[in-house]
Amino acid sequence: MQKKSSNNTREPRRGALVVSILLVVIVIMLAAVYFITAPARKTDITEPDKTQTQPQPAIIKKPLPAPAPVVTPPVVKQKPKTDRHPYPKPEPAPPVKKPAADVKHPAGRLAIIIDDMGSSMSEARSLAVIGVPLTFSVIPGLHSYREVAQFAGSKGIETMLHIPMQSKGWPERRLEANGLLLSMDDAEIKERVAAMLRDLPGVRGANNHMGSEFMEHEDKVQSLLETLKKRNMFFVDSVTSPKSAGLRLAHKMGIKSERRHVFLDNIQERDYILGQLGQAVKLAQKNGYAIAICHPHPATISTLASALPGLSARGITLVPASQLVR
Repeated sequence: MQKKSSNNTREPRRGALVVSILLVVIVIMLAAVYFITAPARKTDITEPDKTQTQPQPAIIKKPLPAPAPVVTPPVVKQKPKTDRHPYPKPEPAPPVKKPAADVKHPAGRLAIIIDDMGSSMSEARSLAVIGVPLTFSVIPGLHSYREVAQFAGSKGIETMLHIPMQSKGWPERRLEANGLLLSMDDAEIKERVAAMLRDLPGVRGANNHMGSEFMEHEDKVQSLLETLKKRNMFFVDSVTSPKSAGLRLAHKMGIKSERRHVFLDNIQERDYILGQLGQAVKLAQKNGYAIAICHPHPATISTLASALPGLSARGITLVPASQLVR
């Protein structure tokens, strides 16, 4: 009775074991199938079917930027090194230039007479500050003629009497009230000149203001020169006419005299004035002396102020007019 019950107990245990083994085999087989088929499925999911047409996104082509210009660096030619020293030789110091020898210009004396002085003290002061010897020729009767003459004397500037005389353009061309006319007799001419000299006692000589007509008449000129000779004064012929009798007659009468050689400012422009001054310098260098006449125009004063101080470097000595009469 006991053996029968033991066999009945083993049968169920064997069945359960068989079932477990079958389950294990089934799990192993499922796992094997999964690992075999997994790569194929992965490929199916990640790689789309190339046979199906899909809409392609529009491609926007952007213009390519222009290529930058190619800059070719300049080829620097190097001199072949002949020195084995690794550094270039120091450049020699530039030679010291010896100062050029002073150019010697021909010596000459130049007198510059400023005509028509007496109307303005500012003109007189502007000329005086140039600081070179000048000669003021003063017209008696102008607005400030006495003050200008006195100022010139205080500054050591030589003064002359600038005598108004009849020109070829008179009476259309204005003449001062105290001027000399051809219609005057000998006594009147002498008295007018004497009155001018009394009015300006510091003057040392005289020259003519205008007078292109008056100076051509020897008898009239002689009356003038006799008055100057009586007071031991010199005369400078301004040569307002090529037929002037002034210089020839003054020499004949034994009066110290000379003529004007150059007018500086018939045109009141700097370049013209400098050109005329250059002509006066050349004459002074050639002949040893020259006399130039100009007027107190603004252009003339400024040009003289810049040019006259440098004339000494050209061998020119500026002197008063009295030093050039003979």
